[in-house]
Amino acid sequence: MMAYFWVIIGMALVTATPRLLPALLPSGLRLPRWVEQWLASIPYAALGALIFPGVWHLEVGRPWVGLAGAAAAFVTAWKGLPLGITLAVAIAVVMLVKAMGG
Repeated sequence: MMAYFWVIIGMALVTATPRLLPALLPSGLRLPRWVEQWLASIPYAALGALIFPGVWHLEVGRPWVGLAGAAAAFVTAWKGLPLGITLAVAIAVVMLVKAMGG
């Protein structure tokens, strides 16, 4: 029972620290450029880490189905098309690949 308590305390600290740290640091503090670049890359890395496993395992044993949809989404997003169109194209490509027996 005590182990659960320490796990909850640890999770609370890990969750609270990144939220409190900016509030406690001086507002005029400038971080080195490499730190700012590293911090700016975190959202992209997290998004990739969340999305890629789902793409890879969309169809068990057939990773190309998810990869085709991801490629279609990448190309349409790269072209600057709206999110709705990007999603529709990716879904259509996945459906087409699945219908073709892929």
